[in-house]
Amino acid sequence: MRRALELARQAWGRTHPNPMVGAVITEDGKIVAEGFHAGAGQPHAEVMALRALGRRPAPDAILHVTLEPCCTHGRTPPCVGAILAAGIRTVVVGARDPNPAHAGHGLELLRAKGVAVVEGVLGEECAGLNLIFNHWIVQGSPLIALKVASTLDGKLTLPAGQGRAITGPAAQAYVHRLRRLFPAIAVSADTALADNPRLTARGDEGESCPVRFVLDRRFKTAGRTGLNLFQDAHRTRTIVVGLGAVAKKSDLAWYEAEGVKVWTLVGDDGSFLDVWVERCAQEGITGVLVEAGPRLAAALLSAGTADYLYAFVAPRTGDPSAPSWHEGMTLPQGGLGTSLVGSEALYQGYLG
Repeated sequence: MRRALELARQAWGRTHPNPMVGAVITEDGKIVAEGFHAGAGQPHAEVMALRALGRRPAPDAILHVTLEPCCTHGRTPPCVGAILAAGIRTVVVGARDPNPAHAGHGLELLRAKGVAVVEGVLGEECAGLNLIFNHWIVQGSPLIALKVASTLDGKLTLPAGQGRAITGPAAQAYVHRLRRLFPAIAVSADTALADNPRLTARGDEGESCPVRFVLDRRFKTAGRTGLNLFQDAHRTRTIVVGLGAVAKKSDLAWYEAEGVKVWTLVGDDGSFLDVWVERCAQEGITGVLVEAGPRLAAALLSAGTADYLYAFVAPRTGDPSAPSWHEGMTLPQGGLGTSLVGSEALYQGYLG
């Protein structure tokens, strides 16, 4: 199952709206074939592993798969049928399908045909692999993940003269991996103007660009030349989101001339975030990583819009005059997992 997880991660961030899934076939305790789901519309992991085997499985063959085999016909035929047709008699599963309408049904069909099924092997790790997919399937809305890089005292800026980067190389590399995972990233207009970010995922795999949102209720970024989000090679992946009631034709024309998309939302300041999330759902965007400054972080928390938190905390203190990103907010007690990423602590988990 650990090898199946490694295989699934080879498609990191490339399977939306589908889950990442890996599969391994063993005979006599040895791996003889393996596969993973490479992208939506392409064969599922179980089928890829069976194709890699290229022959009838041995009587003792075992299929290990990170997610319960599908049992309905979508863009591809159901994997349960492929498993039965191949003659596999034992299936080991990491996590069940999170869809309440399907959960366990594929396993029931296999058992009804005499297939031995073992569940829950590395179950938490297999389920956690598909955080975005699980939320999308169960809730019907995108996973909104708040990401902050803060000091011990909750500040998102450092004292004057200490630079801009709060976290070290390991945490920064981790964030680029998150950017590669999420189908979209969002920042506030204030962050776009102050930091001029690129919001691309960069690393050993090269550069990739998700959808990039600029949450700009009053379109104050209009006419601002020199911003990477509006002028780089990926500018057609940028979407400025604002309130339709305050949109000026001249501003909208400027964005159009730059090749930047605009969403004009119906609503007001109080409903802005919720209406944006609803539009994301309508557009099939399954998850958004929000790289927030203190004002946007506080707004997401107070409105209950953020579903998940990635908080990197560096062992240093921040600008004493700056606000804390969670000032006045009650965060989950004991509900967040903690790990070390380089010299930074990472607090991670569901909010609410």
